[in-house]
Amino acid sequence: MKTIKVGGVPEHFNLPWHLCIEEKLFEARGINVIWKDFPGGTGAMNKALRAGEIDAAVILTEGILKDIISGNESKIIQTYIGSPLVWGIHVAAASKYKSVEELKNTKAAISRKGSGSHLMAYVNAQNHTWNTEELEFEIVKDLDGAVEALKNDKAQYFMWEHFTTKPLVDNHTFRRLADCPTPWPCFVIAARNESLKNEPDRLKTMLEILNRETQRFKNLPKIAEKLSENYDQRLEDIEKWLNITHWSQEQITENEVEKVQDKLLELNLISKKQRSSEFIHNL
Repeated sequence: MKTIKVGGVPEHFNLPWHLCIEEKLFEARGINVIWKDFPGGTGAMNKALRAGEIDAAVILTEGILKDIISGNESKIIQTYIGSPLVWGIHVAAASKYKSVEELKNTKAAISRKGSGSHLMAYVNAQNHTWNTEELEFEIVKDLDGAVEALKNDKAQYFMWEHFTTKPLVDNHTFRRLADCPTPWPCFVIAARNESLKNEPDRLKTMLEILNRETQRFKNLPKIAEKLSENYDQRLEDIEKWLNITHWSQEQITENEVEKVQDKLLELNLISKKQRSSEFIHNL
């Protein structure tokens, strides 16, 4: 049985993958899908794709596009979440800062360079007409690192997915000042070029199985309760999240790729654009 190693964040978005694995849906079609959690997010997954530690990743759209331009030999094979990602802008609960505007010229905690928390700090800065060249960052690796950095004032704010950080807001570790949604579909599935060359049929079968699961996912009995329990979330928060989240079974469009590249170029996060077709591989 052929193994495909897939990486993703340990968050509620990815429960459909775990259900497919638990129910042996991949196995029934001759594929051994091994899931690896990446608490460090997109930057860590890009590194793993480059190193061949994983074959595919469920990864932030802007993060994989930027890294492909920088030499990551991977392609997008499908959009996974078609709705925007809602990034909460957080400070320590006891922080003196009461608004996002007050965070100008302070330091942002980020998981690593090239991560979503890094790139979205630029989007947020632009939204508030700050000079993006003056942004300062503290690399914290993951959510636990961000908690420590904000508590010890090594950084003053941290951007992470709204609902993932909600328990930390509820228990007064963080205080959320505002939200900053991505201006594009947030998660895509990317695969290494080598895996696309060697295992196109298995990757295509893997997507077919996953897409059947995501199409029915919201209608599964007690799915909100399962998500709440698995990811330590309040049921009311999970229900809100389910209402605004849309799983996609389609390939990303060239127009969407163009839009993300335009924003990255505008923010000086890339030095050039590439043809949108160069980021996409249709299985």
